[in-house]
Amino acid sequence: MGKDTLCAAIAEKYRVMNVSSVDPIKEIARGFGWNGEKDMRSRRFLAELKEAFINYCDLPTKYLCGKAAEFLQSEDEVMFVHIREAKEIAAFREAIRPAECKTLLVRRDSLHAGEKYGNSADDDVENFKYDLTFNNDLPLDESKREFTKLITDIIEGRRS
Repeated sequence: MGKDTLCAAIAEKYRVMNVSSVDPIKEIARGFGWNGEKDMRSRRFLAELKEAFINYCDLPTKYLCGKAAEFLQSEDEVMFVHIREAKEIAAFREAIRPAECKTLLVRRDSLHAGEKYGNSADDDVENFKYDLTFNNDLPLDESKREFTKLITDIIEGRRS
């Protein structure tokens, strides 16, 4: 079970917006022949294309800031923003209301333990000081229940 499955579990209780910093990059990549593959070569391609857009015009952060503005005008209650690169997490957090933003690393130690993908987006994901970490190694129902409890605690101010 991955991050999107956990986000879907939260959507059973709250109105959720779920976006990724790589969404606009994937859209561009599709226009040039990428078909959604998740192999090593494709992951490296997307990471390098994203890096080029970060360096050129910081498209991912601009995209996410637009989505954050949409979120603030919507009736959604929770916004999940998926970013892997430490400098991009910091840039997005700084661009929005930093006090209202919690960073969360969802980790699954049993999956790909120690595996290197050959791109910074995957290989350096833990090079950020996250506010919280959720270890996603539990059985499906238990993982959903624990993740929902974590997010509910954050929303209700029981966990900072």
